[in-house]
Amino acid sequence: MPSTNHQPRDIYQEVTDRIVAALETGVAPWVRPWRPMYAANDFPRNGLTGRPYHGINVFLLWLTANACGYRSQDWFTFNQAKQKGAHVRKGERGTLVTFWKLLRVRDDAAEAGTDRTKKIPLLRHFIVFNRDQLDGLPAVKADPAPQRPEWERDEAVETFVRASGARIIEGGSHAAYSPGRDEIYMPPLADFVTREAYYSTELHELTHWTGHGSRMNRDLSGGFGSESYAREELVAEMGAAFLCAALGVQGQLQHPEYIGNWIQVLKGDKKAVFRAASEARQVAEYLGATPPAAGQTEEDEGEGAAELPEAA
Repeated sequence: MPSTNHQPRDIYQEVTDRIVAALETGVAPWVRPWRPMYAANDFPRNGLTGRPYHGINVFLLWLTANACGYRSQDWFTFNQAKQKGAHVRKGERGTLVTFWKLLRVRDDAAEAGTDRTKKIPLLRHFIVFNRDQLDGLPAVKADPAPQRPEWERDEAVETFVRASGARIIEGGSHAAYSPGRDEIYMPPLADFVTREAYYSTELHELTHWTGHGSRMNRDLSGGFGSESYAREELVAEMGAAFLCAALGVQGQLQHPEYIGNWIQVLKGDKKAVFRAASEARQVAEYLGATPPAAGQTEEDEGEGAAELPEAA
């Protein structure tokens, strides 16, 4: 007699456990210690449609690529690989990614004469494989990253930061954002070990800047060690990762000392990492670094080619 005690998979918990496991080893999934194949817009994308992944899926795919040494940003479902005339190499394991399915249900609270249904987002998952796990696809020649002088300013990033309108004061010995003064403080470029470290730090602080009450209005009131402080730092780290990828900057972990706080928050709330990833993506969209996430079509849903906006 079949068992009636089967429990559905808790995708929230599975994803959170994977992020926590990486953090407990000292590896932040949003930091990639390698030069990207492409100079900018270095985001995972669906290999068949070309559509970029969003939200938590970006970090899940970066985490797998880092652990396995994949250089490609193209990911395929099993059937999408077949559509391209390729096949998954024997013994390869896929990576879980998520998408939202909208379930239409009856809304008994709706007023008479109005639509008596409502949509509820349900988290679903599918499995994808990196291009490097497939046989039968033509080789792709990577675009060489531009060779930039170490101590010259990156005009593309400088232009992007200026366009934000943020007030940045360079000088002093530490980087910080002051919500009260609404100012970003940065040490001089020459004080950083590398130029990449300077810009990844600046983009981290710029992410904090977007949280001001006059902009995206996140909670910036928490003191060091508090849960709200840890949540905002998680958003800032993930937001900076999106900005670095969009601008071709090699991202770096800004606050490894906060890892313990992040782990505590994530273990206490299995949806926290989804919210942080969603807010980080919204930061990149707010600053114009990435286009808004497109909605998911029924055709996409069948293959898991894209994700609905985060609603966790």
